[in-house]
Amino acid sequence: MTNIGVITRGKYGKRLIETILQKTDLKVISAEIPALLPDFIDEPEDFLEGLHLNTEVFNTEILVTYSLHPDLTPAIARLAGKAGVRSLIVPGGASKAPVKELEQISQEYGIYIEVDDICCNLSSNPAISDFTDKLSSPMLEVTINKDKVEHVKVIRGAPCGSTWHMADGLKGVSLKDAPAKAGLLIQQYPCRAVRGNKGGIHESAKLHKDAVSKAIEQAIRKKEH
Repeated sequence: MTNIGVITRGKYGKRLIETILQKTDLKVISAEIPALLPDFIDEPEDFLEGLHLNTEVFNTEILVTYSLHPDLTPAIARLAGKAGVRSLIVPGGASKAPVKELEQISQEYGIYIEVDDICCNLSSNPAISDFTDKLSSPMLEVTINKDKVEHVKVIRGAPCGSTWHMADGLKGVSLKDAPAKAGLLIQQYPCRAVRGNKGGIHESAKLHKDAVSKAIEQAIRKKEH
């Protein structure tokens, strides 16, 4: 069983832990950093030491850090690299993480590091496949009855849990309206993704809309045969 480490910051990361525990067979080890942090941290390694983090979080194959701080994230990446963590996932996008510095750390310690705005758009890199095979871009199986959605099975869902929320909301919806309704349900879900621009929650909504359309097409073809 793969161990997933999750470093939370305030509300960020808590929903991922819930989803892992409720929807997968992965094991979670977590550590918490304060929600409120200084804008600039001169000695991030010393700062982290002073937080008395649960160091077991680095005894994992894949680590997800919601540190969301350009000074702390590289320090966490170095600690992960030194501890032998195989892969590091950094949600929040490049605005919250110094990508070039993380690339250097990746090369120095041989740790795969992925920085992404939304976790339902993670790559399918083998280094994080134990995680992304279960939690990443949505993959669905739809059962239809006449012209309506009867059931939506989530084969792979978003780490925040929004895919399962969407799946429940599509029962009884017409096939014609289901993709658009899927996008709306995702945008109504209290996801932490950025809102108000073309990416973030809107990208997540489109991913789910497309996944529903694809699953419906597959269900129709299956019925025809």
